[in-house]
Amino acid sequence: MLKGHRTWVFENKPVIISTGTVGGPFEANGRIADDFDLLHGDLWLGQDSYEKAQKVLFEESCQKAMEKANIQKEDVQFILAGDLINQITCTSFACRTIEAPYLGLFGACSTSMEGLAMGAFIVNGKGAKYLLTGTASHNAAVEKQFRYPTEYGGQKPPTAQWTVTGAGSALLSDQGEGPRVTSATIGKVVDMGLTDPFNMGGAMAPAAIDTIEAHLRDMEIDPSYYDLIVTGDLGSIGHEIALDLLNKHGFSLTAEQFQDCGMMIYREGQPVLAGASGCGCSATVVYGHLLNRMKKGEFKRMLVVATGALLSPLTFQQNESIPCIAHAVSIEYGGTE
Repeated sequence: MLKGHRTWVFENKPVIISTGTVGGPFEANGRIADDFDLLHGDLWLGQDSYEKAQKVLFEESCQKAMEKANIQKEDVQFILAGDLINQITCTSFACRTIEAPYLGLFGACSTSMEGLAMGAFIVNGKGAKYLLTGTASHNAAVEKQFRYPTEYGGQKPPTAQWTVTGAGSALLSDQGEGPRVTSATIGKVVDMGLTDPFNMGGAMAPAAIDTIEAHLRDMEIDPSYYDLIVTGDLGSIGHEIALDLLNKHGFSLTAEQFQDCGMMIYREGQPVLAGASGCGCSATVVYGHLLNRMKKGEFKRMLVVATGALLSPLTFQQNESIPCIAHAVSIEYGGTE
């Protein structure tokens, strides 16, 4: 059911029956390492390119989600996924292994919630019984595409963020036990004229606020409805901007209620500058750390607002500004029937 202008309300409340999260060696030393299903000590994952390593990350996250639900790949009717690499090739190549009917998505770092929103829409409408959605990123693969190869050793400004080497996938169903997807607000492209690819948080913050406000307006609710509103990967710079914008627009949120995935994944002392980024950031934090906390009863209602910068190497070379987007998904667990 469409409510307001941009929000889907899922009357059947599709269930996240299982998830799979995989990380690299840097994530293994991070703050939420215990919430990963699988951690690798080798950045190459035994492959001969970083792009192939990213493909393996996504394959493994999907396999973990299916194993935990005792579901075979033949039971999965659709997979909705994408990544940051040109033409989402890592995801497409991974889907050769998964062999489910595939819809490729590109929402940059908002892909995790774009996939969850669209997947929930399909499952809610009885379009599938089992549906996989997810995304992945690899630090060395993404960095060399959007900035410089890591071997170059270029110095980054304090506003830059560290691309997560990780993958997160969720298995949705129309029945079963688990956190439920109750609504989703689709973002629109917001471009405030910023051009610095080393300040993604600042560029994406206005898009996050636009979607949060649209969600609250469409649903006719106050931010206090949610125990946690978490953005995708604004990092410390973008998070501060977003909080300031919310306050200026009349929404008062506490630090406990309004958080950011890019500030959760790594521990203090890791050289990540403004925090984490990449498609794998919100995917691993939400499908691992936050859903684990939700299942422990720490909170019942969460709004995940994954943010994405829709630039490309070509648009940067042509001195274009950075269009951004954010998609919000409401997840509830316990007492939601």
